[in-house]
Amino acid sequence: MKEWFGSAAVCMNENNEVLLVKSYHSDAWAIPSGGIEKGETPEECCVREVMEETGYRVAIVEKLFIKEVTITNIQVQTHYYKVKKLGESSGINDPDNIIETVAWKSLNDLETIEHAYPEDKELLIRIITSI
Repeated sequence: MKEWFGSAAVCMNENNEVLLVKSYHSDAWAIPSGGIEKGETPEECCVREVMEETGYRVAIVEKLFIKEVTITNIQVQTHYYKVKKLGESSGINDPDNIIETVAWKSLNDLETIEHAYPEDKELLIRIITSI
């Protein structure tokens, strides 16, 4: 079975909104995430992916957990981190050219939007409501 390793970032702003991205040709939102490159730590991957997909520089606050799922015969392991933004966005600079838009979403938004990874919805709501 193939394996894929990645990192994902939960980033909140001062209004308790969470940073989400949406891909072209999709109505579903997700937290910034992506695959770990050769020679890269999960933490470095997390910081790089947020920068590429949202234009925000971030610092890791804490490791949340590792999500392990199987998607179409691929064993997926994603490291989830809580991060904080440093300054403002310099704009999307996604080398894969899949991110169409970036937005800060509130707790109410999370209840109504379509989620690319529905299992993350409860996690995000739990994090926001615990602040």
